[in-house]
Amino acid sequence: MISREPTIERLATARQLLLEPFGLDESHLSRALAEIRANQVDDADLYFQYTRAEGWSLEEGIVKTGSFSIDQGVGVRAVSGEKTAFAYSDDISEASLLDAARTVRAISGSSQQRKVRIPKTTIAPSRTLYPGIDPIATMDSTAKVELLGKVETLARAKDPRVVQVMAGLASEYDVVMVARADGTLAADVRPLVRLSVTVIAEQGDRREVGSSGGGGRFGLAYFSDAQIAEYVNEAVEQALINLESRPAPAGEMVVVLGPGWPGVLLHEAVGHGLEGDFNRKGSSAFSGRIGERVAAKGVTILDDGTLPDRRGSLNVDDEGCPTQANVLIEDGILKGYIQDSLNARLMGVKPTGNGRRESYASLPMPRMTNTYMLGGDKDPQEIVASIKKGLYATNFGGGQVDITSGKFVFSASQAYWVENGKIQYPVKGATLVGNGPECMKKVSLIGNDMRLDSGVGTCGKEGQSVPVGVGQPTMRIDGLTVGGTA
Repeated sequence: MISREPTIERLATARQLLLEPFGLDESHLSRALAEIRANQVDDADLYFQYTRAEGWSLEEGIVKTGSFSIDQGVGVRAVSGEKTAFAYSDDISEASLLDAARTVRAISGSSQQRKVRIPKTTIAPSRTLYPGIDPIATMDSTAKVELLGKVETLARAKDPRVVQVMAGLASEYDVVMVARADGTLAADVRPLVRLSVTVIAEQGDRREVGSSGGGGRFGLAYFSDAQIAEYVNEAVEQALINLESRPAPAGEMVVVLGPGWPGVLLHEAVGHGLEGDFNRKGSSAFSGRIGERVAAKGVTILDDGTLPDRRGSLNVDDEGCPTQANVLIEDGILKGYIQDSLNARLMGVKPTGNGRRESYASLPMPRMTNTYMLGGDKDPQEIVASIKKGLYATNFGGGQVDITSGKFVFSASQAYWVENGKIQYPVKGATLVGNGPECMKKVSLIGNDMRLDSGVGTCGKEGQSVPVGVGQPTMRIDGLTVGGTA
């Protein structure tokens, strides 16, 4: 059998699902874009999407809910200066396309029509970071139910104090096609799976929660018996440790963050502040500071959408631009921002492959993909041992940041009190409070154990949610404010 180049294969899949069933081809897309460009606009695009999603959830020993959905539609956008006009429809047809095109072109403010040349179609450069499969079809329904039952059995067998187990299995098959006014045509086929595990442990009148899970852009076969056991062990261990936790102390102190998921602090405290829209408008704490020191020496932070199989990775972004490995901060110096096409054009720079949208019914904006900090040269145990009195936080729950001031607040879901380099006891109720740029200047030790998270992150911005990844090594921050309950 003769195989096709992956980019061509993805375009063929997109045509099969998004154009052919509705009697469309590329000539119809060119005509719709020409309708928009008949008025003077700076940019325009069409975004087609087909999404099939399935979810299963287990509680109290039985699979209580199951869901399946199919959604499809097209978003039509025109951009003039800083202004954007947008229309979308779940009716994919030539009539809907042309109607939307004529509606959004009014953004130019000019009623004078002009003849336009239809540009030659150019296939966007791309890569293959993950298989173009439908993950829902990689395991039958019986096996999915058995998988969730295995989570229940393993968790309860770990410790008699485990009184409740909840598990969820989600799969998504997402196919997108982007046609731009300059003739660029791009497509992507995006699988996404996730397994989540939550346990409740009880001891006396005290109940505590532990959670774990992971996933990425691959099939459900990833969740082997060994992988399921790892998630279950992590969730049960966290719940049991929290049963022994004491109220967290409060005050300014040394804080050491563990590797992996604690990188969500970087995502919130630094990453959002480096998104192009905030910096173009001057509303970020990082605005106008390229070339300045915004972190301690040794701190290098990247946003990289090119990591194979990762939850936040994309072959092309939602504007048809190839994703990149973008160095945001290098050795403490601010190097750049992450950009979509609109903000890049207005700031006079190139897009960075970070134009993302939740669905065809959403506008693209600059968003993170996989944001992480590179490792250093210190042994992680050495870093923990350097704490005279302070906190060692290994897992986080929710957090939020004020982009303008850079101030953030985070809750630690698993943390320990450390004295004279020795872990004393787990603590509960610790919140980390600080300022993103100032916090990064207080990084004093960086571990050699950089790790990405297990594949669970979802980022929210202006009402849109997209899958993301985070990561970091163990690192010590001097003088971070901890809000506690003690």
